[in-house]
Amino acid sequence: MKRKIYDRLLKWKNEACGDSALLIEGARRIGKSYIVEAFAKNEYDSYIIIDFNNTTQQIKDLFADYLYDLDTFFMYLSLYMGVSLKERHSLIVFDEVQLYPKARAAIKYLVKDARYDYIETGSLVSIRKNVKGITIPSEEESIQMNPMDFEEFLWAMGEDTLMNLIKMQYDKSRPMGNDMHRKAMTWFRQYLIVGGMPQAVLKYAETKDFEQVDRQKRIILNLYRNDIHHYADGLETKVGNIFDEIPAQLQRHEKKFRIGDLQKEARYRDYDSAFLWLADARVVNVCFSSTEPNIGYKLTRDGNTLKCYMADTGLLISHSFDENGITSSEIYKKLMFDKLEFNEGMLVENIVSQMLVAAGHKLYFFSSYSKEDAEMRMEIDFLVSKAIATSWHNVTAIEVKSGKKYTLNSLEKIKRKYGNMIHKRIVLHALDVKMENDILYLPLYMTPLL
Repeated sequence: MKRKIYDRLLKWKNEACGDSALLIEGARRIGKSYIVEAFAKNEYDSYIIIDFNNTTQQIKDLFADYLYDLDTFFMYLSLYMGVSLKERHSLIVFDEVQLYPKARAAIKYLVKDARYDYIETGSLVSIRKNVKGITIPSEEESIQMNPMDFEEFLWAMGEDTLMNLIKMQYDKSRPMGNDMHRKAMTWFRQYLIVGGMPQAVLKYAETKDFEQVDRQKRIILNLYRNDIHHYADGLETKVGNIFDEIPAQLQRHEKKFRIGDLQKEARYRDYDSAFLWLADARVVNVCFSSTEPNIGYKLTRDGNTLKCYMADTGLLISHSFDENGITSSEIYKKLMFDKLEFNEGMLVENIVSQMLVAAGHKLYFFSSYSKEDAEMRMEIDFLVSKAIATSWHNVTAIEVKSGKKYTLNSLEKIKRKYGNMIHKRIVLHALDVKMENDILYLPLYMTPLL
């Protein structure tokens, strides 16, 4: 399956020319190993993949015994793996490198040697347990791999041209037209339900069977639960409680995570390490509250208010409807045709957060409350900054609407109160493109283009 990260790997190869190793971070089952092996086959004369989840002690011992003698190191590595290495034309991959930190520490010496290129892949790499006792090599640059985005999903379904039209209409702020909008929304709803985990997407492409897709997603959810119990050193209970509570919290109207639902009189500082663990594991996307809709969100971040989205919306659906182990095809059909009576806003807001992260955005929202002043009672779902900052008008305020009937009180209030800070006001909804009262309305499938 075609992934956009492939172009970033190619850019690294051509620009770094062996001066750095590349670390690909991402959640479990996100497709890291698949895309790296495809890249190695296509772009190098030969390659070696060392999977530290399934390798011999002999291979591991090489890092302890022969780093001072790299000629011998590479000779033994080539013999053990049965691969002939060619200087500047071979790639060595450390897969699941977090399971053997000595290999990650060795990158410093291997890159300096400059004979070969190096890529590392890892899940939970940035969690403290996996870097204890080693020095993170400065010769390492990293990129994050996310679930498949909407365009990658379309490619997997054999729909290669629709996104070109979507991009053109977005650039010109023109409607798609009834037929093309209906087609795009049909694909988008399939993407929302299936999600972007490659195994689930592949199963859907092969079978169009939602129950088989759901089975794949539940395998991944069980892996995540096992990781929590295995890796969350002392935080297992808190991390597990947050993970299990995500659907209920997103079902609430405000969607802000209410810590008191986990433990009476608990505060965010009691759970901040647990949220960090889930975020580092790429299981969730945390959206922080900013106390002012202005650039420099970190400067105005409210550490006591956040939203916690699942990193993949397809997983959220399976996580939410798990009473009978496998989500029935009937539930999926009702989701597909918008006939299930529940707060679909949780899914729509979650998929928007997922698409914004895939597009490179950090997640922030704006919330203001005052008992005395109604003008100060507002909540904006997402804040996105302009690519190039100017003196004023740098922030786009985004509201996400799942239904066809809604109010825009918060978007009106934020313009009146913070007009000098606001660049655009956007509504992401299920209808076509339009501009009305200085508010740009965009269909949900255009979110990746913001």
